[in-house]
Amino acid sequence: MLTSKKKGYRLSPETVDLLSQEFADSLTEAETDRKDILRLRLSLEEILESWSSALPGAPVTFCAKKRLGRQRIEIRVEGKELQADDVLENCLLSSRLLAQAGMSFSTLDAIVFGRGPGSFTGLRTACAVAQGLAFGARGGAGVPVLPVDTLLAVAEEARHQHGCTQVVAVLDARMDEVYVAHCEWLPAQGGTAGHWRTDGDFGLCAPEAVQVPTGWTLAGNAQAAYAERLAPSALHASALPTATALLRLAPALLAAGGGVPASEALPRYIRDKVAQTTAERAALRAAQAASAAQTAQAT
Repeated sequence: MLTSKKKGYRLSPETVDLLSQEFADSLTEAETDRKDILRLRLSLEEILESWSSALPGAPVTFCAKKRLGRQRIEIRVEGKELQADDVLENCLLSSRLLAQAGMSFSTLDAIVFGRGPGSFTGLRTACAVAQGLAFGARGGAGVPVLPVDTLLAVAEEARHQHGCTQVVAVLDARMDEVYVAHCEWLPAQGGTAGHWRTDGDFGLCAPEAVQVPTGWTLAGNAQAAYAERLAPSALHASALPTATALLRLAPALLAAGGGVPASEALPRYIRDKVAQTTAERAALRAAQAASAAQTAQAT
């Protein structure tokens, strides 16, 4: 059953995450299907991102309630009416970039995007943009979307930049945790093109828990954040999930049938929640204060 609530915010990139989490929590209470929640969050955040750019700081009201026997969620933004040109500008920019490369939307075979893991807002924005471009390509006939794991893109960039073929790909997940995956490059053999093999499900853990096998390289962006806490005895390489890494992975993925209809493209989430409630933040501060007091007494 949907819990009645009403909250006010100021529109900004930071509040997009908070509003999205409130929205998802209310949909969960209303027993909405998980996949529908993900798709609705994508649509909501695409709209909120546009509003955030055009109406920074505008008052936003989130309201969840039951009315006339129906469960209702409302998000209201106060400000000027957005014009179509504000929305079309991003499409025009994409067209100009394609033109510089001697291409157009009518010549595309697919749209590739990094599906995660990563920042909630960044993933949903990337997915929404990829969906929109894919729907409109080839005169509206559309093209498939290629979702690529960002940790796999990290491994590919490490191979391209440093020649690494056995990679523990790691990205900073914030909240004192990292995303991690073991990726091994299998060279071309017997007519089969070279490709990456991963260890299945990606992990989310404390930096101290990351295990790097002998001879493997740890690659990513987490060392800057966690330093000696992250596999201090392992070989480290700096690598990011760049757009060019995605493009290098795309042809093999497309040939292997990895494309999906734009409507079915979804981000890959490992952590389901990034925003804490007021009570959760208070409990965390209390626990930290108690731990600090115990440490002070011990010394």
